[in-house]
Amino acid sequence: MLTIRSGVLAGSTIVSAFIMIGCVEDFGPPGPTRTETRSIDLDNSELVRAELKMGAGELHVRGGSQKLMDGDFSFNRPVMRPSVHYDSSGFRGHLLVEEPSVHNFHNVNSNYRWDLRFNDDKPLDLIVNFGAGEGRLDVGELRLRSLEIHMGVGELRVDLRGMPRNDYDVSIHGGVGEATIYLPEGVGVVVEAHGGIGGINARGLEKRDGRYVNDSYGRSKITVRLDVHGGIGAINLVGG
Repeated sequence: MLTIRSGVLAGSTIVSAFIMIGCVEDFGPPGPTRTETRSIDLDNSELVRAELKMGAGELHVRGGSQKLMDGDFSFNRPVMRPSVHYDSSGFRGHLLVEEPSVHNFHNVNSNYRWDLRFNDDKPLDLIVNFGAGEGRLDVGELRLRSLEIHMGVGELRVDLRGMPRNDYDVSIHGGVGEATIYLPEGVGVVVEAHGGIGGINARGLEKRDGRYVNDSYGRSKITVRLDVHGGIGAINLVGG
């Protein structure tokens, strides 16, 4: 079940990104920032594929929901109201959270923020497509099966610290900007990292056969495997 609550934010967050999204004109000046909360109830699906598609703004993803997902969406233009769709067939559920494509750009007066909280116990394949802005993913406590991130321009922070209950793969592809990835302790970690301008900074890891590994790699029953590609900007790997 999808539930919606609405409200108004007093403060504002300025999105500095200017990005082409579609081919229809933006509609008039911005208004007051509005916040809507939407929730997706848990069902009997054994695993869920969650896709997040955001053009530009601020994205925060974390755990802690008693439902499948709770989300707070803040925006100051009605045409920027995101769509949330969930369906389930058999053992697999599919969640899609998507920014509409009816406006052609975010300008300096646009406020756009998603704050999404997922259930910690539902097995999750999480796919994030993020055009520009600031992304913060605190997902180490989620029961990830896989994590895939595509980011265009901006700053990305991914926190995988926690105690994984199974192996999982992480794929991160960045364009322009800095990416910082905090890695879990007590499990094996192996990273294939390729950076362009800006280079790779690895703390708490050693380089072995062209890959970055932690002390638990090869000895732990659980392994987290990362494939990280950056364009312009630094890739920061922070081990325990």
